[in-house]
Amino acid sequence: MEMTMRPMTEMEQMYCYTQSQQLMATTGCIGHLRGDLDSTGEQFHSSWDDHQAQHKTQEFKDEFDAVISALRTDRNLGALLESRRTLSNYCWTHPDARIVAGYDDYGFRLDTAEHTYMLRFNPKPGMYNIYCYCYKRDWLDQHLQQAAKGIRFIDSHYNEKFRIADGEKVRIITPGGDYRDVRVRYIDDYHIETQAEWGNTLYHICEFAERFEARGCQDIFPLRSNLPDRCYSILESTGDIIIIAKGEKGYYHVEVTENTKEENRRFVDSQNAKLGITRGQEEAMKAGSMFGWLVPAADPKNYDDNGRPIPPTRKDRGDAR
Repeated sequence: MEMTMRPMTEMEQMYCYTQSQQLMATTGCIGHLRGDLDSTGEQFHSSWDDHQAQHKTQEFKDEFDAVISALRTDRNLGALLESRRTLSNYCWTHPDARIVAGYDDYGFRLDTAEHTYMLRFNPKPGMYNIYCYCYKRDWLDQHLQQAAKGIRFIDSHYNEKFRIADGEKVRIITPGGDYRDVRVRYIDDYHIETQAEWGNTLYHICEFAERFEARGCQDIFPLRSNLPDRCYSILESTGDIIIIAKGEKGYYHVEVTENTKEENRRFVDSQNAKLGITRGQEEAMKAGSMFGWLVPAADPKNYDDNGRPIPPTRKDRGDAR
């Protein structure tokens, strides 16, 4: 049996966790294994949960047993489940597989001809060290390909307002002026699933728009994941230092100083650098706080490394006049 293994892409990382029943059915998620390497770091204990048991054929069970055995003993795959030491070494030599910076979860995708195994490892003692989510490969790949187009938000007349990437959040401004942030998942081109603390809800995209309008909500816009939650900036009119919060209009004054605008600029650059915030992200945050979070200028991808706007690509009109 041929197997290939590589770090997951950012989009694939969402699929090494338990999804809603709708998403698991759409992607052909058969079930998942949860395991640990014991307090000694030398033993392997595991349990299994079904998700779509109708896909758990004998062929799948035989292949799954072979995959787990290979992860424990095959040196070509690093024998990473042989012990906690081998798992730790494997994870630490693949820093590009880390799912969230500063945390010890690592994601890998293992493929066979028929199935995909989404592996989430954590080598720390006292933790479950492996989660393995098993998918029908063609179902998962088809879903990922479709989801890459993004999620459409429309009005009740089917006019597109904006798109977001699968798994990103939107902010809904309620009739009373409060807000709710919800994560949104792609189901298909016409259906979405909203995920919030009060539960998951499946909508047709037009149904969502109709409910939004009927309830008198004031606004809805994307909370782009490529924007920081907050950043430092400069108030151009005075040179004062300000803080901008994602999704909010206006800004917060830090303090009124006697430093020059140039000195404050250096301070802002140093503070944003410590937070891993680029000049392009800062400029996008400024644009969003002033002109709204739907405008193209509120997206960091529209700036170069120095925070200068990138001119839109000119389209070839051919013979059109």
